[in-house]
Amino acid sequence: MTTGSWAPPTHTERQLYEAGVREDRTAVLDALGRTRLYVLVARLHADVPGFTTPLPSQRDKAARRTVVPVLTEGMLPPWHPDWVFRQITLDALAAAWPHDRWWLAVNPGTPFEVALPGRPADRRAWQEAAGRGGGPARLRLLTHAGEHLHGPVAHALALGAHLAVLNGLVWNGLGAQYEDYPTDIARLRRPWAVHHRADFRDKLRLLIDTRLVGRIPESVLGMRRRLTARLGHPPTTVQWDSMVTVNFERDDPYGEDRAEAAEFLRRILHYEERFRADGLLPPDGRVDTLAAFDHGRAVNVVRLALGARYCDPREAEQSVLAVLGAARQAYGSWEAFSLGYLLARLIHFDEGDAEPMYQESVAIHRILTQDPSSPYRNIPWS
Repeated sequence: MTTGSWAPPTHTERQLYEAGVREDRTAVLDALGRTRLYVLVARLHADVPGFTTPLPSQRDKAARRTVVPVLTEGMLPPWHPDWVFRQITLDALAAAWPHDRWWLAVNPGTPFEVALPGRPADRRAWQEAAGRGGGPARLRLLTHAGEHLHGPVAHALALGAHLAVLNGLVWNGLGAQYEDYPTDIARLRRPWAVHHRADFRDKLRLLIDTRLVGRIPESVLGMRRRLTARLGHPPTTVQWDSMVTVNFERDDPYGEDRAEAAEFLRRILHYEERFRADGLLPPDGRVDTLAAFDHGRAVNVVRLALGARYCDPREAEQSVLAVLGAARQAYGSWEAFSLGYLLARLIHFDEGDAEPMYQESVAIHRILTQDPSSPYRNIPWS
């Protein structure tokens, strides 16, 4: 479905358009209650410590009223160095609403425009809709029809799709923001310790070179690869464990790395067996490298850096293409890449009750490898 020369960029704009055609106000509110909304902020103001951005307002001369303009994710304009966006939800708008006579204007001037009065009873309806919707969805594959869908840049962005699905964000965006300007900056600072452009470049190099996924578990997997090449078939668990023990005893006189290596070997075997039982790996399948974890995270660091204005769109494209080159050397298929990402995530965070993370990780893998609209189904690996 298109609206003249317009096509809905994401499912949100499609829902708003269809609900508007039906004049279904409840459906409009439900769609808005499940999505992120954005307000424009001058970067000069956004960078002032402690500055609280007031809701923007403007005069709608045709309707003769004051409106608060907000945009849905699919309607954000192209990246600009000096104009950034702050995320807000429908219930947060209701709580911060400045004037009973003002209206909310969602996507003004587009086929996906919605105008809502802001009286107290209306704002209670906004809050009720937000409660029904539960806020922005997680574990959902979201695609922007106007962004990269095919070709090398789309392929590179799809490497970061695990985190995009986990957080309910568009997987193929490379524009005004990743989540929103303050959040993108905060996520770079922690856990990535990125505070400026030079930090970003340094961290990206480490991720492309898979220096952060973990030396010990990657060494453990590397020993199995070398044994397989030497024997002509995968080693037994005893053979693999023996090689790990011998190598770490030689290089680790205090035994700390050796104990950690033994634990990672146990976790790798455990999760590979679960992958086989759940049909993610064939009976003789295995995961050869965890590089996908660093490569997938690298793409998201690039998207965060673009949102934080630590790079521009041209550099962001070059950066994700550099990640793609490294990933294609490490893997031969989307399935292998995805399982490498999953295994790394699981063995690094296998503390306490690991079952929820396992089920979540498998759900993401199945979305990406089975959903007909997934880039993993529509972009050839090689």
